[in-house]
Amino acid sequence: MIDSLTLAVPSDNPGGLEAGRSEHFGHCDVFTVIKIKDNVIADVTSVANQEHGAGGCMVPVQLLKNSNVDAIVVGGIGARPLQGFAEVGIDVFYADRNMVQTVQSVVDGMVGRQFPIIRTDQACQGHADCH
Repeated sequence: MIDSLTLAVPSDNPGGLEAGRSEHFGHCDVFTVIKIKDNVIADVTSVANQEHGAGGCMVPVQLLKNSNVDAIVVGGIGARPLQGFAEVGIDVFYADRNMVQTVQSVVDGMVGRQFPIIRTDQACQGHADCH
């Protein structure tokens, strides 16, 4: 059972539970932020992503830290942002985008504890499609 968790899901506009998952967390349109309490959705908001210029993938790391996120679910992630999430205390979970396509399906998987935490050796090592 999840007592309390604030989860971020990289999403396509406009965000929300029915939104599709974004292909690339750092370049997503929005992050759908879901507060889960006692395995039930308590709140859903959308947080617009910021420019991915200076700071690269660390921009969304800071944005999600400032939004009090505890965990994020991605289909792949680079080593630097994975390290950044670890540094700010945000757990990074993996869910195959081909199998888990909507924000609601991510929430269902998290409540069911279906997704593993991504290990450092599973991070993408470049800009190739390593998902």
